[in-house]
Amino acid sequence: MNLWEIIEKMIDFILCKLLRLKINETQWVALMQFVKFGIVGLSNTVISYVIYVVTLILFQKNNLIPSVDYLAAQVIAFILSVLWSFYWNNKFVFEKADNEERNIVHALIKTYISYAFTGLFLNSILSLLWVEVFGIPKIIAPIINLLVSVPLNFIMNKFWAFRKTEK
Repeated sequence: MNLWEIIEKMIDFILCKLLRLKINETQWVALMQFVKFGIVGLSNTVISYVIYVVTLILFQKNNLIPSVDYLAAQVIAFILSVLWSFYWNNKFVFEKADNEERNIVHALIKTYISYAFTGLFLNSILSLLWVEVFGIPKIIAPIINLLVSVPLNFIMNKFWAFRKTEK
């Protein structure tokens, strides 16, 4: 039994046995796809942060672009972590069927657009809303943003970036 099968069995036990939810096959497949997307997203967050820190340390150690080193590190982390997400979303989350055609370059470009929209644009607007309008602490705002950006990013990836097209 592989790790994914263990995770799937745990989710099944919690939702269907403990909580006694009735989930049909179509709902189960969609839920598992969303869980896989969440796992990739979590790994993406870790990868992005590690790349950011390592890049920042390298820039500071070598005294490269000292006034904007953190911004350059953030851009590099964004580019590489979205590439990481794309790879795993393509391979693990939105698997290509045998009769499906997928233009990898178009899917990659759409993935970058999706992540830029939710990760940069939408999160900035939502953070302003939560902090300035509703007075929510700055440290909490990004967590609330996840409740909006993760499902939206999933929908954008599923139905736009990795949309199924027949051969």
